[in-house]
Amino acid sequence: MIRIAFYDTKEYDRQSFGQYGALHDIQFRFLETRLNEDTVELAKGCDAVCVFVNDTVNAMVIDRLYAFGIRLIALRCAGYNNVDVKAAFGKIHVVRVPAYSPYAIAEHAIALLLTSVRRIHKAYNRTRDFNFSLNGLTGFDFHGKTVGVIGTGKIGRIFIDICRGFGMNVIAYDRFPAKDAGIDYVTLEQLFEQSDIISLHCPLTDETRHMIRADSIEKMKKGVVIVNTSRGGLIDAEALLDGIKARKIGAACLDVYEEEADIFFEDRSGHIPDDDLLTRLISMPNVIVTSHQAFLTNEALDNIARTTVENILSFYEKDGLCDNELCYHCGHIEECRKERKERCF
Repeated sequence: MIRIAFYDTKEYDRQSFGQYGALHDIQFRFLETRLNEDTVELAKGCDAVCVFVNDTVNAMVIDRLYAFGIRLIALRCAGYNNVDVKAAFGKIHVVRVPAYSPYAIAEHAIALLLTSVRRIHKAYNRTRDFNFSLNGLTGFDFHGKTVGVIGTGKIGRIFIDICRGFGMNVIAYDRFPAKDAGIDYVTLEQLFEQSDIISLHCPLTDETRHMIRADSIEKMKKGVVIVNTSRGGLIDAEALLDGIKARKIGAACLDVYEEEADIFFEDRSGHIPDDDLLTRLISMPNVIVTSHQAFLTNEALDNIARTTVENILSFYEKDGLCDNELCYHCGHIEECRKERKERCF
């Protein structure tokens, strides 16, 4: 039996992972706490750990896991910015779920965008009080607008298809353009200058951190709408707030936030918020914040559980190869130019 320490457990995790674990003789030790330097000891006696977006997998945690005899970190998400990949090399293998439901995330981005632009959230609150006034609810047509998409992986391309269905003009930026995709690629500066709407669909790396900041906002059109369903660190939240207050940014739709780790995924309705920046953002009438829920569909949860279990089983097979293992030298698996025929270590 393979024993897995499963950190940051939610009820929907127990349901989806429990059924696949039972099928494949995998025992999940479900832990509500997140993985960090203080909780790593809870993984003793396990063969692997399963972690999510806000678990801390730094060099110290990796060294402790390695000392316990753990040789596999199974991410149940696509992003891996919370993992010190270079520290893992030579010690612990790291696998992930590259695409659990790109439709779920792309559709949530559109849902946020439609809600914001057509003031649906405001209309909902009004009509519950039997206020049927249309004052202040004027939006704009998607048709004919230019949307700039940063990142054209599976999620980005699905988002592009949806936007084209609305009759929008699509431009995109990606370090690694998708060949023969029929996408109009431009420079990042051109995207900032030409877009009425900007949607982020790229991973968080040292290069992309705070790609939306004061100087990039300055290049954007007045009234631009910014959508982020990827990683909070892609946006400098202080600069975003300044842009909103200066009436440069027309609206912001955020499913992620840079300092979300100690806030999101929990009910904090009875607490006084400590994060003044998030409080100010939420107070803005043209800002919509959801709590990192873009992935949360039945289909996505099933895909996450199934793929994670398949990754774990692949690691314990004879050759130990897993298609979803990260590259420890060039990072993102799609960027690896080597033909993987054996384990990296």
